[in-house]
Amino acid sequence: MSRFRSLALIVPVLLAACSLGGGNDRGPPPRPRGARPVTLALPTSRETQACYTDLSREDVRFSPLPDRDFGGGCRLIGTLQLIDIGVPVTNLKAMRCGLARSFTAWVSYAVAPAARQMLGSDLVRVESMGSYACRAVVGAPGAGGRLSGHATANAVDISGFVLKDGRRITIQQNWNGGEPQARAFLRTIRASACKRFGTVLSPDYNAVHYNHLHLEDDHAGFCR
Repeated sequence: MSRFRSLALIVPVLLAACSLGGGNDRGPPPRPRGARPVTLALPTSRETQACYTDLSREDVRFSPLPDRDFGGGCRLIGTLQLIDIGVPVTNLKAMRCGLARSFTAWVSYAVAPAARQMLGSDLVRVESMGSYACRAVVGAPGAGGRLSGHATANAVDISGFVLKDGRRITIQQNWNGGEPQARAFLRTIRASACKRFGTVLSPDYNAVHYNHLHLEDDHAGFCR
């Protein structure tokens, strides 16, 4: 009887422990957004290694960046800093390698040829509004504070292009204004971007994108 009495005392204690989470079974608490960055000791994935190889094959110069957690879901994993893609690009910060691969291919094989063929001048600079930013989606109904692709360095915003003859073609000025050739050029490179990126947002999407193209490597298949 004493043996059963002991079990009767132990079982409620075990059940209580389960109801409290079992101690070691719980993961670390989420880090608040804006917390001090923490460097993560993660192995480089095969996907990222293959991406590095692809960029090197295309003679793209880049520098891999350490994996870091900024809290609130904002993280840099498998990211890099583009150094030279053949054309200067302004304001770039960290980019996930897959995004960088799609972006460099888009500039090299879509934007530059389209500028030469449609506008009659070589592309000499791409102007961006940045890549990584720890923030939520803005301007999208129902987003509900959902993190932007920028929060994981998986999106880049492009605002304009400078040509060798001195012309500057911008989304803000030329999407619906200026010369017809410039408007056609911007829509042509958007169509090309839609084949390379999962999400492409332009001024046709909403007012928030009146001055840039949002390019995101998320396999969503959304282009507007």
